[in-house]
Amino acid sequence: MRILIVTGACKEQVINGVVRTLEQLKDELKKLGHTVSFITPVNFLTVPLPKYNDIKIALNVWPKVGRMIQKELEFAKKNKEKLVIHIATEDTLGYFARRYCLKNNLKFTTSYHTSFDKYIKLYAPFIPIKIPQKFLKNFHSAAYKTLVTTKSMKEDLKKIGFDPEKLAVWTRGANHGAFKNPKRINLQYKRPIWLYVGRVSIEKNIRAFLKLDLEGTKIVVGKGPDLNELKQEFPNVIFKGEKTNGELASYFASADVFVMPSLTDTFGIVIIEGLQCGTPVAAYPVTGPKDILEGTNGGVLNKDLKVAALEALKLNRDDCKEIAKKYTWENCAKIFLANTAPN
Repeated sequence: MRILIVTGACKEQVINGVVRTLEQLKDELKKLGHTVSFITPVNFLTVPLPKYNDIKIALNVWPKVGRMIQKELEFAKKNKEKLVIHIATEDTLGYFARRYCLKNNLKFTTSYHTSFDKYIKLYAPFIPIKIPQKFLKNFHSAAYKTLVTTKSMKEDLKKIGFDPEKLAVWTRGANHGAFKNPKRINLQYKRPIWLYVGRVSIEKNIRAFLKLDLEGTKIVVGKGPDLNELKQEFPNVIFKGEKTNGELASYFASADVFVMPSLTDTFGIVIIEGLQCGTPVAAYPVTGPKDILEGTNGGVLNKDLKVAALEALKLNRDDCKEIAKKYTWENCAKIFLANTAPN
């Protein structure tokens, strides 16, 4: 098949969970013999998204995006292929791609990566949460299927009116590149080493981690709008900036516990990456962490994050690696294909 992915998040701008998912998905789909192409903001005029300046919002989308989809249809027809259209983000690109598909009776799927309603509640609490929830429900309602990260996220979306028959659970992986055999490095800091990996911003609830009274050293790997402020506020924390691939895997493998303070992530690929490197996880019992860690020996969930961190320190690293084995990008691609709607 010819597979077209429309996404407002792309590797040319930022490396986040959405981008990592789509890039790994592309590689796995190509291994299976499919052709994969993208429509991203790099094809358009853009402006930075407030608070997320590394993410750009496409401006001159209509009718250009329609012409690009039509071109893909023509390529598919010429090569006697079926065209699959997947809309990955609910931004201007996603909205107008959706509009073109509906106008021309084209089937498409969507995916739900980010709980924007929760983000808006954090950044603009004066906006009633039902407004973004209504938008999200309406956006995804026209899709053949909406791929969601976990069973608990599926339940959350059912509660706000999503059609459960159209929701399919779509897991992630970590079995790629340096994460297969991460190299430990000698971190010259007092043990235990408590690691946070992710965006340094309000929606990640990072202060809950930084405020913990824990013996040892806290290390933060990542960048974001709150980085400079937090450096000043927490001078005893080691801020390493953004790390990728082998360097990131080495930090995971060399830490004693990976602490995930987020209350809003829909999955948390970093959890799987940490487990893949043998690092136990401490997290709150919320969507994402509880779907991966509940009932396992790979992490500890507790409403008291300090308790979770201290208990996670006692876990066996080999058990963590064993849990990670069931999360593969190959399986991620198979679930994607099983829920497509070819044109």
